[in-house]
Amino acid sequence: MHNEKMFDWDDLRHLVAVSRQGSTLAAAKTLGVNQSTVHRRLVDLEKAIGLTLMTRQPSGYRLTELGEALIDHVLAVETAVRTLEQQIRALKLDLTGVIRLTCPEPTVPRIAATGLLDRFHERYPGLRVEFVTSDRYLDLGRGEADVAFRSGDPVDDTLVGRKICDSVWAVYASKSYVQRHGRPARIADLADHALIGFDGIMENHRVAKWLPVAVPNARIVSRNDSMLGTLSAVKAGVGIAPLPTTLGDAEDVLIQVIPPVEELTRSWYLLTSPHVRRTARVAAFVDHVLEDVPALRKALIG
Repeated sequence: MHNEKMFDWDDLRHLVAVSRQGSTLAAAKTLGVNQSTVHRRLVDLEKAIGLTLMTRQPSGYRLTELGEALIDHVLAVETAVRTLEQQIRALKLDLTGVIRLTCPEPTVPRIAATGLLDRFHERYPGLRVEFVTSDRYLDLGRGEADVAFRSGDPVDDTLVGRKICDSVWAVYASKSYVQRHGRPARIADLADHALIGFDGIMENHRVAKWLPVAVPNARIVSRNDSMLGTLSAVKAGVGIAPLPTTLGDAEDVLIQVIPPVEELTRSWYLLTSPHVRRTARVAAFVDHVLEDVPALRKALIG
């Protein structure tokens, strides 16, 4: 067995044209090439497969017995190629519209800064990515969004996607808070400090469940229902809170008072629903992202 091709697929077009037209001149006009090209391609095909497929007679070219035995298969190839071309044209026509992308609000400027979306729009000018930001998980199955960049293990096993990277969390305080109240050395010390908790749609977040277990006597001085609200409260010196290192380390006014907490590590996923994944516009976006994973990782975790 070997992988060398037996012949050039394009030579089959010339065989079909001559068999239909009966002459190399007429076939050349049909194909938009010169007569010598048609003759050469026929000779090349016969030489490559080691069979004589056409014979020249006074009335023109005719298929040999061997040619007749193969022509139906050749025509099947022609039909398959035309079907493929039609499908490609249909896909190109379908590459218009909007891809609704949901992700946590803090990641939007980071994703934009990588140029990932700019490169996508240059590649597919008929498509446009629209952010649908929320701290809650939008229902992809019900069409609230097309694609999600989502942290945390998927809770909907009907979705399809791929893990991109890990999201690491540490505990942060502002420099002003540490100057006024001191710096905790370990998680148990958090009981002696003002803490920022989570409420509303954030109350089922992993960090919201971790905090009362890790710090049973936590003194909550403020609660937020968004990650940006929590970040703002920490920066203002209201209290201490766990934050993704991507957000916390980017703020000059914050200090990582407790290093990354293993229990809070989560995974980032690219997710979509199976039927939406098969649409041309979403397939183009997902494939583009997966070709540029380093840029996405930079946006999600720095």
